[in-house]
Amino acid sequence: MKNYDAFLFALHKMESQLKQLTFYFHEGHDCMQLLQNKLDELCAFINNEEHIREWHLWSHNEEIRTQAQLLRASSIEALCHVEKYQSRRLHRGESQISDYIRNLSHSVINELNLLQIDRQSKVIFVGSGALPTSSLIIAEHTGAEVLCLDIDLEAVELGRHTARLSGLGGKITFTNTSLLELEFTRKATHVLIASLVSNKLELLEELKQVAPKSVRIMMRYGNGLKSLFNCPLEDDFSEEWTQGKISNPSQIYDILLMERAKQMGMGSGFWLSMYHK
Repeated sequence: MKNYDAFLFALHKMESQLKQLTFYFHEGHDCMQLLQNKLDELCAFINNEEHIREWHLWSHNEEIRTQAQLLRASSIEALCHVEKYQSRRLHRGESQISDYIRNLSHSVINELNLLQIDRQSKVIFVGSGALPTSSLIIAEHTGAEVLCLDIDLEAVELGRHTARLSGLGGKITFTNTSLLELEFTRKATHVLIASLVSNKLELLEELKQVAPKSVRIMMRYGNGLKSLFNCPLEDDFSEEWTQGKISNPSQIYDILLMERAKQMGMGSGFWLSMYHK
């Protein structure tokens, strides 16, 4: 790509194709593989160094930013359909849960090591979706008690069924209840927030009200070109939260580790000190 117009057109083309394929799938057409391929293409676009440079050049332009927001909305909607489709395939026995977890477990296990989750932990995963891979891996590898929260009732039911099929139904529960209303929030040791969750600041405020002061938080997010496939996180709340940012150029999202700022002075923030920037 050599110019602004070509970059803008590429964003518009991907947004239009994702939107159209999602519509066709919703109408009953057999185009799921095409939709998955298009999401893979978007991931490759995001990790392309030339496109990253172009984003830095032109992302201040309102036209680019508007098209990026439209593309993010389309990619998130498409991914939700893909997850529900894959979840139903697992339920019908067309895919093996163990294979799926094994293929995705490496990056999630690395995150578990960062958070120091163990058998005594009580974990909330916000935005778990219809295929709660991270939650399944947490429960399987650590034995921790996990509560999955999602505003999509269909995703909640599909996720619950997947957990039962995996044999982890006794360790994972599912709900669409808000953090403020959950008794589990008051005893949570860890909270993980998915990259597709848009109201991250609102969730932080709720956690400040009801979660233990020692709670550890991990937010997945995507700024810059990664915001085409993730909700961004550009606000500064360093006065209230100690933070450690972890960015991997080859990963589709980045990670923000957080805990209450005053905890650092009480000897409980050692786990963040090696990541703090």
